[in-house]
Amino acid sequence: MRRPRVDWMTRADDSILEFLLNEGNQPIVANPSTVEANIDYKISHVRRRLRELQRQGLLEYYDEDRGLYRISEKGRSYLEGELEAADLERDE
Repeated sequence: MRRPRVDWMTRADDSILEFLLNEGNQPIVANPSTVEANIDYKISHVRRRLRELQRQGLLEYYDEDRGLYRISEKGRSYLEGELEAADLERDE
């Protein structure tokens, strides 16, 4: 399964999405600190990437007031290699 890459994505994005997908189990709902504790990136970078992935539709808020994120259907499709690069072009 080949995942498309576009210029706005970073290496951290796959790690974040894969962590939240929690393959083989129920998807995880997490705040930035929980994500950071489970992947190899600093909290400031994780926060930026979570916001960008949410803005691009790969993540969604589970509870915006509490800063909890979950993977979206588009995020699942990306991880499964079902999207084309055009599907990930930056929404400004």
